[in-house]
Amino acid sequence: MTYCVGLKIDRGLVFMSDTRTNAGIDSISTFRKMHVWEEPGERVIVLMSAGNLATTQSVISMLDERTKAVSERAPTLLEMPSMYQTARLVGGVVKDVIANSAPVGQKADSYFNASFILGGQIKGTEPRLFMIYPEGNFIESSDDTPFFQVGETKYGKPIIVRTYDKAMSFAETVKLLLVSFDSTLKSNLSVGLPLDLLFYQKDAFKVGMKKRIAQDDPYYRTISDGWSNALKQAFKALPDFPES
Repeated sequence: MTYCVGLKIDRGLVFMSDTRTNAGIDSISTFRKMHVWEEPGERVIVLMSAGNLATTQSVISMLDERTKAVSERAPTLLEMPSMYQTARLVGGVVKDVIANSAPVGQKADSYFNASFILGGQIKGTEPRLFMIYPEGNFIESSDDTPFFQVGETKYGKPIIVRTYDKAMSFAETVKLLLVSFDSTLKSNLSVGLPLDLLFYQKDAFKVGMKKRIAQDDPYYRTISDGWSNALKQAFKALPDFPES
């Protein structure tokens, strides 16, 4: 299992993903789930993945291989004219990889499934954010749905829904996402540190902050401990149930 979030604010896009994959209690590994393609001054594309590890790695490898052999396989992620066309390209690769991996008759919601969050900006267009499904189709973020989650989503969603504001700064957004991830980490052992963080500022056409957050990161510890204490204080401040 995994947990990834892509969130759109007025200032740009913020991405965060965990790095844990496991095939059982006694088989836990760490793999990067956030991948970036960048042409400074022209485009930045970020792709995060959740699902079957072999499937997600095949999709990433195929997309990356094509960018390194532009003359042989066009178009590529570095040649698409818009983020919409980029989403179509990624969706097509996802669909093909799953179809080629699964036995005849097996559906996309099988053992081989994989979901992706795609975001970025190409010069001449606005920053955009997409959720790509195992079937290869996708949806785009909107004012009503300004963020996407893949993987173990239920524990970290409430804080984002209650707190998100499109006018947030990058610093506030990172704080929000760390609370969301901390809630998930404490509720599900299949999501684990370290976390990968990236933010992209609108019209910068280059990656902003890109950081890996480990267990001993001072700011993460402050957020984790502070959120736990704040919840306890908020609970105590609520009125008790009347007994009569």
